[in-house]
Amino acid sequence: MNGLARASVRFRPASFAGTFVALFFAAVVVTACGTLLQTGLTAHVAPERYAHVPVVVAPHPEARIHVGHGEDAETEKEPLTDTPRLDAGLAARVAAEPGVAAAVADTAFPVQGAGQSGLTGRNWAARVVDGADVVQGRAPGAGEVVLDPATARAAHTGPGRTVTLGTPGGTTAYRVAGLTAPGGAPTAYFADATASRLSGHPGLADAVAVFAKPGVSTEALADRARHAVGDAAEVRTGDGRGAAEQPQLAEAREMLTALGGSFGGIATATAVFVVMGTVSLAIGQRGREIALLRAVGATPRQIRRTVAAEALLVAPIAGAAGILPGIALARWWLDQLVHKDAVPHGVTLSVGWIPMVSAVGAGLLAALVAGRLAARRPAKARPSAALGEAAVERRRPGVIRTVLGVAAIAGGVVLAIVAAHTTGDDAASVALGVVFSFMVGVALLGPVVAWLASALLGLPLRAGGAPGELAAANTRANARRLASAITPLVLVTAFTGTLVWMQSSVAHESSRQIREGVVADQVLGSGGPGLPADTAARATRTPGVDTAVGLLRSGGLYRSGGSLNSTSVLGVDGDPAALPRVLDLGVREGSLAALTGDGRTVAVDALLAGTAKAHVGHRISLWLGDGTQLRPTVVAVYSRGLGLGSLLLPRSVVAPHAAAALDTEVLVHDAPGAEPGAVRHALGQLGVPGLTVTDRAGYRAQADRDLELNGWANRVMAGVLGGFAAVAAANTLVMTVLDRRREVALLRLAGTTRAQVLRMLRAEALVVALAGLGIGGAIAWTTLVPIARGLTGAAPYIPPTQPLALAAAALTLTLASTSLPARALLRTPPSVGA
Repeated sequence: MNGLARASVRFRPASFAGTFVALFFAAVVVTACGTLLQTGLTAHVAPERYAHVPVVVAPHPEARIHVGHGEDAETEKEPLTDTPRLDAGLAARVAAEPGVAAAVADTAFPVQGAGQSGLTGRNWAARVVDGADVVQGRAPGAGEVVLDPATARAAHTGPGRTVTLGTPGGTTAYRVAGLTAPGGAPTAYFADATASRLSGHPGLADAVAVFAKPGVSTEALADRARHAVGDAAEVRTGDGRGAAEQPQLAEAREMLTALGGSFGGIATATAVFVVMGTVSLAIGQRGREIALLRAVGATPRQIRRTVAAEALLVAPIAGAAGILPGIALARWWLDQLVHKDAVPHGVTLSVGWIPMVSAVGAGLLAALVAGRLAARRPAKARPSAALGEAAVERRRPGVIRTVLGVAAIAGGVVLAIVAAHTTGDDAASVALGVVFSFMVGVALLGPVVAWLASALLGLPLRAGGAPGELAAANTRANARRLASAITPLVLVTAFTGTLVWMQSSVAHESSRQIREGVVADQVLGSGGPGLPADTAARATRTPGVDTAVGLLRSGGLYRSGGSLNSTSVLGVDGDPAALPRVLDLGVREGSLAALTGDGRTVAVDALLAGTAKAHVGHRISLWLGDGTQLRPTVVAVYSRGLGLGSLLLPRSVVAPHAAAALDTEVLVHDAPGAEPGAVRHALGQLGVPGLTVTDRAGYRAQADRDLELNGWANRVMAGVLGGFAAVAAANTLVMTVLDRRREVALLRLAGTTRAQVLRMLRAEALVVALAGLGIGGAIAWTTLVPIARGLTGAAPYIPPTQPLALAAAALTLTLASTSLPARALLRTPPSVGA
């Protein structure tokens, strides 16, 4: 059997090259996704700032809810959307424990000015964590600051002189009390009480650094810290201290796990699906050979063993060849996520044997199963009838295949209906399931779909003369061969279209809501982390300004049933009743004037209200960015939250719990009769570090660019799946053309010219392209309609150039994958034995 398998590989290289290509790219995709999943499960960062701190008390990085009762009770977790913090008073409780030498609250916040980017403000007590001390001057008092030498030089200042700094607490001139030793990170140290106020979150700290007395081990110190804090915080040692430095690690781990798990599951299933289709095509092309083996006495068991031996020869080699490219793809993917700040710096790719073995094993299993299924019918044929059966293609799929195909399409319809009745992330999470269900249905019912497509598209082909007649007859007579070429194209169109157009729908609707919602005359922004809290008040006092409202963007969580979902939070400064002068949110119910500054009221976007089943007068469970829980009453529901913010709260409620208590922008409404250019110039003289001033058109343009950046993840997923499916489509087309050597030779001997053969094959390629585009587009649209309405409340938006580009790519792919191997066949002179 091994000899037959080796001979098959040697004498039918094109068929096995196609199988090798499919298995190779499947291994690349599976390895990349599996490696990302493993990285998400094991991701950690080594401590840098806390490297010399034995124990760190850190806040919980996630919100938790308990669902169910009794034996069914479980805890749901969701990473917090902003920097979590803890009560700074925990430092005193820990310090009172025996064996603790010191427990220092560590507070950090962004500082602007001093001619230095990336400047961080800290409380003076936290200098022991950095190992910093004053080498010139003295410790800071009220209204004073200690700078590092590089920052002092950049600001042209020094001890005894002043420097103007912008912090979340406002912009003020400070006296430089002293300088630290050179070589440290850009840092501005303030007195402890001053730092707590300037940070924007008074009474809260990022972490507590715990130091031991001589002779006390790290384990004993950690136990004492746990005894002091109880469930109020987490105690971290070892690499866990790095997670305290990088609190966004929890969200990054969940994202990587979801990317490698959810998307990886779809990608892996798609890869297996493509491999099975390619292997089935390769075995089907050898139907006459298998029939001949049966005719000369080979048993069904010997046929099956031969097919299995062929899979064992090709699959492990192809899978092993795809491992290194898969790891390279995962590394590039992770580097891009780090570059875009979606994953903290210091997270490294975790390369292990499990993804590698899974990639090789999945390909091998798919090849074995597909080969056995494809060889089952010819292997069971009676030797006397085997050659006759192999000469005629079966028109209809088997009963089991038909039942499974109909069930898959029915499942896709059910999932699409479910998606139509959900909103937000729940709707998006159903999208790939809808596409995949329809794709499985199309693959299982491929011959029927191909026959219908050829019957419909064959009518215009007959008007193209003899080549068109031949193409129409071929496509109808060889529906199975046609199906093997159409299915990957359907895959390309459906997956790529769904992922890319889902993002374009969100971006289009977000852009529309921003255009209609932002009605301010001037917009103040920042080239740095944000604007200090007093910027809006200072802008209000500027001549020609009627209203100035500061907007602080943050994140939060809300409870919907038994799950936690992330969302965007918008904190507004000043009187909420004045908000419509600069921001028209499209209030549907209630009134924004009912918002109070005590956290007991909230306004919500209509889509979020539908998901959380929250209406005016109802309460909603919320977690702010740092994990602070609220249960406010909904006082208004508005319609333009997609591009602006799904939860609206007073700034005084949001700021103490945001990552940085800095306004993202300040919206300004000019006074009646004021000249816009003069107002813009006056606002530019406010003296706020990093201040930028633009009009509403400039702000909208910048918002559109930000939305475009957010679509990167979907484009990458579309590129990975679409690229793999495109390679599979080209691979299948090449295999089908090269397998038609006898047919092409017979046509040439019958008097058909080279040009006519090429026109016939191109016409068939056109049928494949149009059928793949049409069916894939229908699947994408069926998926997009409920998903887009769930995510945006509007119909899908497809940029006109994208379908044209996709159609051009599909046509180019099919024509090139058909014409190039066809030209190679036509170079060989026709002969009777071809």
